[in-house]
Amino acid sequence: MKIAFAGKGGVGKTTLAAWTADLLARQGKSVWLVDADTALSLGQASGLAVGALPQPLILREDLIRERIGFGVIDLNPTVDDLPEKLCVELPCEGPGRKRLLVMGTVTGAGGGCACGPNALLKALLSHIVLDRDEWVLVDLEAGVEHLGRGTIQGVDALVVVSEPSHRGLETAASIGRMAADLGLENQVLALNRFAGGEIPALPGLPGTVMNLPFMPGLAAKQLADASVLGLPESEQVDRLVMQLLTALATGAKAQAA
Repeated sequence: MKIAFAGKGGVGKTTLAAWTADLLARQGKSVWLVDADTALSLGQASGLAVGALPQPLILREDLIRERIGFGVIDLNPTVDDLPEKLCVELPCEGPGRKRLLVMGTVTGAGGGCACGPNALLKALLSHIVLDRDEWVLVDLEAGVEHLGRGTIQGVDALVVVSEPSHRGLETAASIGRMAADLGLENQVLALNRFAGGEIPALPGLPGTVMNLPFMPGLAAKQLADASVLGLPESEQVDRLVMQLLTALATGAKAQAA
């Protein structure tokens, strides 16, 4: 399954992506994590030390020139060998694997940007989503433009993460509308630290909703450690991820029917 995580900064989408990858790997799955957010924090959230983080692909001028060229650039570069060359293995307690690709900002990739770095990033993201028969989790920025109309056809589901505020939910609704316009209708809204109440009926807001409660163990750990794994609430985290995966699988079946 290919899952994209989106939401404005600070709402918990990277945390949820890291939790999902961790559970899948402990279940024996091979998981690719693609960090396409400007914050570039997915590796650290997954337990990787700062010094072990790879250089973002967007900064690899040598590779960009090799695959894209000069002047008239190649918009369809060969990238099938790059995931294994550029990835780093993430710590994993289980029989599976977690591999991280750090992309950097994919500015306007879905909008037909012809600059060399974005052409390479767009091609690599398309390859990971469309051609890899493995679990792929993509940590996006607020929108879904990174995926583009072609690539998003290979994404099975979108998780829109928001805090319970009107501004946050408006952003989530905007993301949901953009994704639906591109054909991705299997969506789940994950509300972080939601204490209850009536959710505004905003056009585009995903209809399937799950609650991510406040976790004291996570809050305490984040003061000293960027990792979101190994929490006192680990069993609760696993239950939440299973709830999410079940909702996404149900949505995928309904969409295919």
